[in-house]
Amino acid sequence: MEKTYDDDEIEIDLLELLGEFRRKIWIILGTIILFGGAAGAFSAFVLTPQYKSTAMVYILSKETTLTSLADLQIGSQLTKDYKIIVTSRRVLNQVIEDMELNLTYKELVEKVTIDNPQDTRILSISVEDPDPAMAKLIADKIAVTSSDYIGDIMEMVPPKLIEEGEVPILKSSPSNTKNALIGGFIGAVLVCGFITVNVILNDTIRTEEDVTKYLGLSVLASVPEREGEKPEDKEAMISSKPKNKPAVRKIQKEEKRRPCVMSQFVTLNRIMKDDYHYNEAIKTLRTNIQFCGNGIKTIMLTSSLPDEGKVT
Repeated sequence: MEKTYDDDEIEIDLLELLGEFRRKIWIILGTIILFGGAAGAFSAFVLTPQYKSTAMVYILSKETTLTSLADLQIGSQLTKDYKIIVTSRRVLNQVIEDMELNLTYKELVEKVTIDNPQDTRILSISVEDPDPAMAKLIADKIAVTSSDYIGDIMEMVPPKLIEEGEVPILKSSPSNTKNALIGGFIGAVLVCGFITVNVILNDTIRTEEDVTKYLGLSVLASVPEREGEKPEDKEAMISSKPKNKPAVRKIQKEEKRRPCVMSQFVTLNRIMKDDYHYNEAIKTLRTNIQFCGNGIKTIMLTSSLPDEGKVT
C-alpha cells in the first residue's frame, strides 16, 4: 500500500512503516519495559493478594452401593442444578449470618467459584479472600450449608463433603508476571499506534521518489553537499614563530635590553577539492532546466538536511 493525500482515503506504505519501527526500536523497547515494569510494580505493591481455598462435595442420586446407568445420568443432571443452588441468595445469606461476615450477598458471590470436572458428579467450591484462613472457613461453610439446603428442599440424599478446604500458602492472584506482560503489551500497542499515526499524518518529503510519488512533480536534479564546504574542511591556521631564537644564558643582559622580536604568520588553508558528483549534479540541473523550455514557471529548491533552512 502507498501513502496518498486524498481527502477520502489515506493509505500507508507498509515498508515505510516497518522502517520507522526499526528506526525507533529503542523507543518501542523502552516503552514496553516502562509499561511492563509499572504494571508489575503496581501488581506487586498496590493490589491486594488473594488466596484460594477449595472444598469438594459428591453428588448422590440415592444412598445405595449399587449404581445404574440411570442413576449416573440423574446425578449428572443434579450436578448442574446444584451449581446454581450453591450460589443462591438463600445459601450465601445463611453463610454470612452464621459466620457474621461483613459482606453483602454480591460481594460474597464474587468470591465464590463453582466448578464441575467433566464427566464427574463432583462440585468444587472455591473461595478467594485476602485472609488464607478465612478463605478455607468460608469454602467449608458454603459446602456444608448448601448440602443441608439441597437435602431439605429437594428431599433427596444431600451431597457428601469429600474434601475440606486447605489454608493456602501461595497467593492465587494477582499474577505479577501476567500483569507485567499485559502492561508491556499495552505499551507496545500505544507506542506503535502513535508511530503509525505519525507516519500517516507526516507529509514530509524525504527522497526524490517521494516528490514524484506524492506530489507528481519531476525532480530536475539532486545536488549533493560539496566537498570542502563542510565546517571541518575549512581551516584557518594561525601560527606564531619567533624570528630569532635568543641565546640561553650568555646574553641574558642583552635580552633585558633588547626585546625578543616575534612575528605572526597567518596562513589560511582553504581546502576546496574538485567534487565530481557535485559538478555532475550541477550540469544535470542546468541541462534539465534548458530542456524544460520557456514553459517552466516555478522551480522549488529544498534541502532535506537539518539546520540548513528550507527555501521554496
